[in-house]
Amino acid sequence: APDAAPAHTNRLAESNSPYLLQHAHNPVDWYPWGPEAFEAARERGVPIFLSVGYSTCYWCHVMERESFEDPALAAFLNERFVAIKVDREQRPDVDRVYMEAVTALTGRGGWPMSVFLTPPGARGEDDPGLEPFWGGTYFPPEPRMGMPSFRNVLEALHGAWTERRADVLTQAESVTQAIRNELESTPAPARLGPPQVAMAANGLLSIFDKSEGGFGGAPKFPQPAILDFLLAARPYTDGEKTRADIDSALRTTLDAMALGGLYDQVGGGFHRYSVDAMWRVPHFEKMLYDNAQLAATYARAARTYDDPFYARIARETADYVLREMTGANGLFFSAQDAEVDGREGKGYVWTNDTLAEVLEGDDLAFAKQVYNLDAGPNFRDPHHPSEPATNVLYLSARPAELAAAMGMEADAFRERLERIDSALLAARDAQERPGTDDKTIAGWNGLMIDGLAQTALATGEVRYLDAAERAARALLDGYLDDSGDLHRVGRAGDIGGDALLEDYAYLARGLLGAFRARAQLTPEADASWLLEGAVRLTGHARERFWDGDAGAWFDTRPGQTDLLVRPRTVDDGAVPSGQGVMLHNLLTLAEITGEEAFVGDAGRTLEALSAAIAEHPVRTINATGALARVMAEQPRMFETFAFGSAPTLAEQREQAASEQPVQVFSDVDRVTVPAQGAAVVTLRFRIADGYHMNAPDPGVEGLTGLSIDIEGASGLEATPEYPEPELYEGVAVNPASDQRLMVYSGEIEVPVRIARSGAFVAGQGRLRVTWQVCTDTECLEPMSGALDVAIEAE
Repeated sequence: APDAAPAHTNRLAESNSPYLLQHAHNPVDWYPWGPEAFEAARERGVPIFLSVGYSTCYWCHVMERESFEDPALAAFLNERFVAIKVDREQRPDVDRVYMEAVTALTGRGGWPMSVFLTPPGARGEDDPGLEPFWGGTYFPPEPRMGMPSFRNVLEALHGAWTERRADVLTQAESVTQAIRNELESTPAPARLGPPQVAMAANGLLSIFDKSEGGFGGAPKFPQPAILDFLLAARPYTDGEKTRADIDSALRTTLDAMALGGLYDQVGGGFHRYSVDAMWRVPHFEKMLYDNAQLAATYARAARTYDDPFYARIARETADYVLREMTGANGLFFSAQDAEVDGREGKGYVWTNDTLAEVLEGDDLAFAKQVYNLDAGPNFRDPHHPSEPATNVLYLSARPAELAAAMGMEADAFRERLERIDSALLAARDAQERPGTDDKTIAGWNGLMIDGLAQTALATGEVRYLDAAERAARALLDGYLDDSGDLHRVGRAGDIGGDALLEDYAYLARGLLGAFRARAQLTPEADASWLLEGAVRLTGHARERFWDGDAGAWFDTRPGQTDLLVRPRTVDDGAVPSGQGVMLHNLLTLAEITGEEAFVGDAGRTLEALSAAIAEHPVRTINATGALARVMAEQPRMFETFAFGSAPTLAEQREQAASEQPVQVFSDVDRVTVPAQGAAVVTLRFRIADGYHMNAPDPGVEGLTGLSIDIEGASGLEATPEYPEPELYEGVAVNPASDQRLMVYSGEIEVPVRIARSGAFVAGQGRLRVTWQVCTDTECLEPMSGALDVAIEAE
């Protein structure tokens, strides 16, 4: 019988995003991101609830089942808010802006992301709105584990909007300014050189898990950008010990990831991350961008260490993508889900019984021993704890070592294991498989093109390069129009969406990788079209994203009215920043073509990134790796551009501090507010000689007094205990008036009592201080800033 018609259908049914289509039949009256939703919020005068996720996000599915499919909760949400859904993979620019807000408000981020925005017109007819005033990630249907329920959140924020709107708008303004400060600023250049590369390498080695591999504790992410940096930086490091330490970190980590459950031992390819420190139990979704980058990383490691095991991992990862993640047009799909029937890992885990349904006799015993089923189950779905535990397959050592321990020849061991894996894969494929997000993203395809090219170089198998070129032609012919506009997303023949800087940069990187691989493997073939495509893409990107004044690259095109800010991302995350990749592309183009224009653009890009690299060489690891390349390939840049002669970051800070008329210090960097009573933070103000700071009530109209309040959290209030001010004895402010100016000078301390203002506390707060200083002849503009003091409630 045909399925019954859905009880609800909303505007998302017209989308081509698999994630949005998943929510098309929720009772929530969802809008896609765009003018229709913004105008509805303006007309109704209600806040926007923005929910951001992606199709293979497990907790997105959970929140949908628990909350967005609940008719009563949906009715409450629809009545008091305008609800908008965004696919972060289609609009990473929107996700980037509001993730910055959530991180600023709560100290952490993730998906689903839940953000509340002001509607257009909240401050007047010309107000574009869309300013975030509160946010978080997943919220359960009932309060648990210290989290409020989603209904609690909606009720509290609706109450705040209707009863304390001025406070909401003040917080929205403050958060928006924090976003602008973080995403739009281009600091002055800082001096770069070998110390930054050494800092990055030493910093990574200091957090390297010597026992299990990886950097930091669980959960552990693959972090291919870090591994690529270490592979590239090892020739430039000083001392045999440092290089030996880098080799140990690389090989321990690469081995652990490939042998553990993070790697799909049966079908190839990597899952998203490991929930444990030993890489055995993964979060089971598979992302194209992870597998693209890791195929390239293992291929480079195979060539660096002349290691056939790493080449095999690159080959199997590429084969997985070509088998399960490739469309008829040769382009690559975005992701595969972590769950089947709401059970995480169901498509990947085994038991002794399910293994025995496929294998028998010696093969069954061999598989149990090799894949550690004899050690007992190692996985239980945390969301269905009553169901039986199962096994994630993993190897306890390299295949050659296992073969030796079992008294087998390595080739015989490998052939037997491959035959068993083929049988297990066929049985697995006969069952219901996790869903595939079949949209194609231009930039991620560029990463996979590079991954295939590197795999071809590591294995000598031209078929991987052929697949890379097929995808490259499909993108250049179908996604790039004659004007140079690259489209970001395609699905079922529908191609559209403005590409971002990362799309141009990743695709150019893929074309350059394929060009070099073709020149090495089959030099008689004409690969010029790949180089020409990379040059053309780089030129188009320069027209659309280059900031000629600052030498930096924007993430987005100019004039996008649906974005609060035009961001410049410098940090590397699951995917590298577009700026960092573009810097590498420019260096590669300079090397291949010898054109000085590419050298100049690379120098100016590194100059614009220099302060970020000097501040956080690991967070900007891809750009730090480019710095290592410049040191080796283009040392004359240090004589031409400011990053070779600018003051160091420490010198800049010392100079800036000496020039500030007011410095503010806190006695703590984190405070927890109890359920009863209050916490106290003491602030110390140091006022430079020749200046005085206005008291909270200056006594003179038009001047701004000292104020201290909380931003980023609702349900908390700050009560400062200001010291007695002094009467200003200098030149009269207004001789014709009896107004007397009250001020502070020198150093003062202000204890700030922080307590709950209500039963419900949401968000992570920070203290915001506003002050104004004057001399005997002039008053400076008022200053305001948030202190780096995290405030949380018990």
